[in-house]
Amino acid sequence: MIGITLSSEQVRTAPPEVRIWIEHQVAISLGLQVRATDYQTSLEGLTICNLDELRDIFSLIQHSVPAVHVLFELGRKGASIAEGKLEAYRLPDIQHHAGLQTVGQVMACLESINQSLHRVRGTTDSMLCVVENGFCVVATETQENLLRMWQELICRADIATDSSGTVPTGTPSLRETAFPNGRPAAFPAPGAQPDRI
Repeated sequence: MIGITLSSEQVRTAPPEVRIWIEHQVAISLGLQVRATDYQTSLEGLTICNLDELRDIFSLIQHSVPAVHVLFELGRKGASIAEGKLEAYRLPDIQHHAGLQTVGQVMACLESINQSLHRVRGTTDSMLCVVENGFCVVATETQENLLRMWQELICRADIATDSSGTVPTGTPSLRETAFPNGRPAAFPAPGAQPDRI
């Protein structure tokens, strides 16, 4: 067995993935877990979104690059809660991965995503995600469908790109449409499993 000692400054400045892993290991060693019951009140409107609904939500927010980045961050594997039925994400980690400046920007994007779901369903009684206690929570099935949609978009973009790596004249790729500055650095390539955040 090897022991490693880290200062609080080292932990605080570590990349989000490392920090989450450390927090998870400490929580396991202390018998602590994120519990769905901590979110009982706010989870009542949480819903599962299928691929068609997610495509419609994407089409509504595709001109807002920050909202698109945040939407696809919810396709990453989060901390599983409620016996694997829900995924929880720390808001600062979403902020970091999406390249945003503040948690407030993340919250605005999440609100835009939920409002888009309301438009898609024609109702205001369901939410793709809920935020409480510094975490964003989504249904695991929604997270898996978001990952599938991300992989579809990237595969289509790769098909639209010719062998020299350029898009045929007059044909913008879906990757360029969704992410004019390229793929979010932290998101996996098609077929790869996302890193744990």
